[in-house]
Amino acid sequence: MSAPYTEIKPHLIALFRAAIAAALPEAGDAPVEIEHPRDAAHGDYACSVAMKLAKTLRRNPRELALVIQAALPASPLVDKTEIAGAGFINVFLQPAAYQQIVPHIFAQGDSFGNSRSGNGKRVQVEFVSANPTGPLHVGHGRGAAYGASLANVLAAAGYDVAREYYVNDAGRQMDILALSTWLRYLELCGIQLPFPGNAYQGDYVRGMAQMMFDAHADRYVHEPWRVLDGAPDFATAPDAHLDQLIANAKMLLGADYAYVHDLVLTEQLGDCRNDLLEFGVEFDQWFSEQSLYDSGIVQRTLALLEKNGHIYTQDGAKWFRSTRFGDEKDRVVQRENGQYTYFASDIAYHLNKLERGFDWLIDVWGADHHGYIARVTGALQALGLCADKLSVALVQFAVLYRNGQKAAMSTRSGEFVTLRELRHEVGNDAARFFYVLRKSDQHLDFDLDLAKSQTSDNPVYYIQYAHARICSVLAQWGGDPALLADADCTPLTSVYELDLLHRLAEYPGVVDMAARELAPHAIAYALKDIAGALHAYYNAEQFLVDDKAMRHARLALITATRHALRHGLTLLGVSCPDKM
Repeated sequence: MSAPYTEIKPHLIALFRAAIAAALPEAGDAPVEIEHPRDAAHGDYACSVAMKLAKTLRRNPRELALVIQAALPASPLVDKTEIAGAGFINVFLQPAAYQQIVPHIFAQGDSFGNSRSGNGKRVQVEFVSANPTGPLHVGHGRGAAYGASLANVLAAAGYDVAREYYVNDAGRQMDILALSTWLRYLELCGIQLPFPGNAYQGDYVRGMAQMMFDAHADRYVHEPWRVLDGAPDFATAPDAHLDQLIANAKMLLGADYAYVHDLVLTEQLGDCRNDLLEFGVEFDQWFSEQSLYDSGIVQRTLALLEKNGHIYTQDGAKWFRSTRFGDEKDRVVQRENGQYTYFASDIAYHLNKLERGFDWLIDVWGADHHGYIARVTGALQALGLCADKLSVALVQFAVLYRNGQKAAMSTRSGEFVTLRELRHEVGNDAARFFYVLRKSDQHLDFDLDLAKSQTSDNPVYYIQYAHARICSVLAQWGGDPALLADADCTPLTSVYELDLLHRLAEYPGVVDMAARELAPHAIAYALKDIAGALHAYYNAEQFLVDDKAMRHARLALITATRHALRHGLTLLGVSCPDKM
């Protein structure tokens, strides 16, 4: 049996705390932080506690560092310590500190990299939530990849995660789509009407119109003049023109309008669901905006805000006093015609989330929604709720590049490049990985040529190739990797082995950090580092050597590396091929 695994950073923090308690009791419970020095020549870790105590204790920091250094308890993981600079205490570790990670990974198995830091806290991640008015585009794809990866990372860190898609199935945009489809249907029936420029233009609208025509022939035909009755000139009042056409459609179709509305909603939501499933993105719940109205929670929410003194009436409309909470202006929640705004349903939706018992709400929004944060958090405060329970992750748009040139993001008809088109061009793995290569709120330049290349410059290929290389070596060996669990790892002392061991030991901490900071890109970086260390090791050393002890130690190390690569790639929704 191998010795119990000792986590390095907590172990070092405990050593420094013991030294301070013994040598500097007047320092009390001083916070101790352990970080990596910028220069590897300065050790594996560095502690700056002496400099932080210097001001409090009014003593020279280097003198304090020497006192703390002398009082440090002995540890089998520590080789030596040195004082550097103004009072840094640099720590150099024994190879055993890193060698112990290999049997630990074997003991952990597929759960290596997981933790319990989330402590079962119920967290809801709501992401994508695109209006079901057309195909998902490449911008939605980045939000999908980020949200799915983040949810996986949070689950790995011990949170109880619910993945949710908010379906905007109520309101004006769905009415515009229904109208657009009906107008195209009328064209198929031989009725030519001016098609509004602010209606939905895509070929998918014609496709839904064709479905209506094939199923019902001319059942939904009405006279052209009645369709246009009362509509102002489009050129001077485009929005009013469209709204009048919608009102006419509802009046003329009557009960049949629900059929058109439900048809376009069902078709577009189904297309979205299938697209995301093919992308490896699944949701636990598809939450209907309309259900908020049907349940009465929108009305109840506004009544509560009004009771708390945060609603006032002006020009016949009801306004939320969002300027009280840092917003640039107050916001309408109910128009003078009695219709509720999107903001009203959004407030009710967040109240609903908290009433469902979630401890932490994470909304993944497009970066253009930055200004929306203050008004939503303000509304939660106005309801007497804890706004700190809401975190908003902003996702910038992705810009496509081909042959070094910015690729066209839309066609002449105004349709964006779809997520499906991107996936078909570069593959799911490259799309999922490239989308999370950068921090979500940073602009992303998506190099299509690089994503398709099979070179070391392509990060996803580089990482998958590391996994495949390990599988190839183990296949050549032909033994059972499980038998390597008890391999003696003390022969692993080369610079390549220690570098790889070091990166494996760091990996669980990266997962915890990625969950805490909503940063799945950190997993991508860690995988690149692990793969780089593996490739360097592969090119420098032979694994299937004659010496049995060395052979088993090296095979155990690369098997442990395979565990880490699989864990990280799975979190990011990327496959782990055995051959490439």
